[in-house]
Amino acid sequence: MLSAIQARELWRTFGTNEAVAGIDLDVPYGEIYGFLGPNGAGKSTTVRMLCTLLGPTAGTATVAGFDVATQPGDIRLRIGVALQDYSIDGKQTGREMLDLQGRLYGLSTRDIARRLDDVVGLVDIGSAIDDRVDSYSGGMKRRLDLAMSLIHRPQILFLDEPTTGLDPASRSAVWAEVRRLNDDYGTTIFLTTQYLEEADELADRVGIISDGLIKAEGAPNELKRDIGADLIVAEVDGDLELAADALRAIDGIDDVETHNNEITLATTDGAGLIAEVAVALSGCGVPVKSLTLRTPTLDDVFLQVTGTHLAGGGDHSGRPDTDEAHQSDHASAEATS
Repeated sequence: MLSAIQARELWRTFGTNEAVAGIDLDVPYGEIYGFLGPNGAGKSTTVRMLCTLLGPTAGTATVAGFDVATQPGDIRLRIGVALQDYSIDGKQTGREMLDLQGRLYGLSTRDIARRLDDVVGLVDIGSAIDDRVDSYSGGMKRRLDLAMSLIHRPQILFLDEPTTGLDPASRSAVWAEVRRLNDDYGTTIFLTTQYLEEADELADRVGIISDGLIKAEGAPNELKRDIGADLIVAEVDGDLELAADALRAIDGIDDVETHNNEITLATTDGAGLIAEVAVALSGCGVPVKSLTLRTPTLDDVFLQVTGTHLAGGGDHSGRPDTDEAHQSDHASAEATS
């Protein structure tokens, strides 16, 4: 079966910087695919290539069955795109912006009116549709940008960190809209994010990208299950390797990982072993600052496959990613050359 999005050995370099270093993707129609990674990992660069805003350096990619390098016009008619740096004219009303977007896609006045009613209800803009956009909150602007990407009823929707900078209530509203699009219309959604809970909540599958490479891929629950049923996390203040060696000797510990001043133990019986872990740490003379038992999260998956935490590591202020903003400057220069 033809994939909605497919990439083979897709590369993008900027000078000597390998922003995307040979990734493979297969996203079936109707799937929500979460693309997870920190700032500068290559998420936005990948999306820009798939949306035909940036040409690949090497490799191939198809979207809706069309080649990104040779058939960009066919792709643009079939996709919706809501990027981090949305372009909305604050002097126009929401209705005027949606009308303009529909005309740019060649829709008739009747079709625009019908689709406008659909998308306004879908993204919950309400009576604000007739207000000037510069009066909108950040969450409202995000929802308008989403509505603009949907006016032509795309087969595939690209959302590049759609909730960055939003408050929790606005973020939840966007999540609900994304789920409704997928459930009601079968829209394929390619969602890039640095919010772990967003990927866990929405995505059928996630791909974890770091340093331009996809390091892990699968359903969130499967990725978490691969780590183990339980995690015991010890934060220590002393000889990390001495403590880790003492813990490796405990029967029932499946894996021991050390990062900075933390030791993470994977086990199928966390409740039964946590007391023994505490005794072992006390016996080796390494001071313990905290000892916790929990189930795995996507951050644990990210830590295991990349060696770094994602949670709290990204800039959630709404500012563009410095590295990828620099790369998009290159893209703009290419587009105008």
